[in-house]
Amino acid sequence: MKIGILGTGIIAGKMAETVNRMKDVQLYAVASRTESKAHDFAVKFGAKKYYDSYEALADDENIDLIYIATPHSRHFQDSVMCLEKGRNILCEKPFTVNALQAEKVFELAEKRNLFAGEAMWTRFMPMRFTLDKILSENPVGRITSLTANTGYSIAGIERIKNPDLAGGALLDVGIYPLNFAAMVFGHNITDVRSSCVKNEYGVDMQNSIILTFNDSETALLHSTVCANTDLLGVIYGENGRIEFRNINNCEGITVIQNNGERTEHLTPESISGYEYEVEAACRAITERKTECTEMPHSETLFIMKLMDRLRYDWNIVYPFE
Repeated sequence: MKIGILGTGIIAGKMAETVNRMKDVQLYAVASRTESKAHDFAVKFGAKKYYDSYEALADDENIDLIYIATPHSRHFQDSVMCLEKGRNILCEKPFTVNALQAEKVFELAEKRNLFAGEAMWTRFMPMRFTLDKILSENPVGRITSLTANTGYSIAGIERIKNPDLAGGALLDVGIYPLNFAAMVFGHNITDVRSSCVKNEYGVDMQNSIILTFNDSETALLHSTVCANTDLLGVIYGENGRIEFRNINNCEGITVIQNNGERTEHLTPESISGYEYEVEAACRAITERKTECTEMPHSETLFIMKLMDRLRYDWNIVYPFE
């Protein structure tokens, strides 16, 4: 399948490197709003074509899938534009800025019978399914709670601090602990408590969230753009705990019994981790599906609605909303 990439930033480059090392896919085209950037990207990564506008790339009927790697604030308009021109899309997380935008994109994809998916890579990686298997085997007894955090010292980056670019910790890094909690406990949230610290522009720089699931299980979540954290997820049960090392890009899982017995689950080698979402998208397109089982539309909407609620509680509204 021929892949087109919208955007030429760091993540776009990582995706290009990944596609170049995969089988059955080809880095076909790239687009930037600056011709020189598109040209340089195409030369560096070996794309067959380059375009100086996003619309021009989406007009190319040879493209099977467009990977959208533009800033958060553009995800909705770029997704709609690509779908209206008949292109399947895989859009970086967060899929859009809010749930209403996501619903509109998915409705358009269904109407046009096109694939639209969120590139939440943790949902596609093998260790996500290893965790599912571990939980199904119930090695630590009844699960009572979990903790998870994601943090990077990136507060000074423009896309992070600027509300015009849908900045803040929640949408950029906080989305990982939320997804981790949902993968373990599901959707039945019965209570939400949270707080955040904002920058001078009014977007959250760090936040703490307590979610209660099924009236009995709790998730204590933390995200920040002010410091590097240990990225650890720990699931606690009556008979032990499960340590998920790096919830953003799993480095291994350890099951620790209360008696001290430990079981290690190693992360398999991969190209970058991005290949799994591309494979899933291509598989769905081949099967003429509008979504994939790894990250269905309903899961994206659940997380988007939860982030909407949190931002509402924090009184954070982006200027373009």
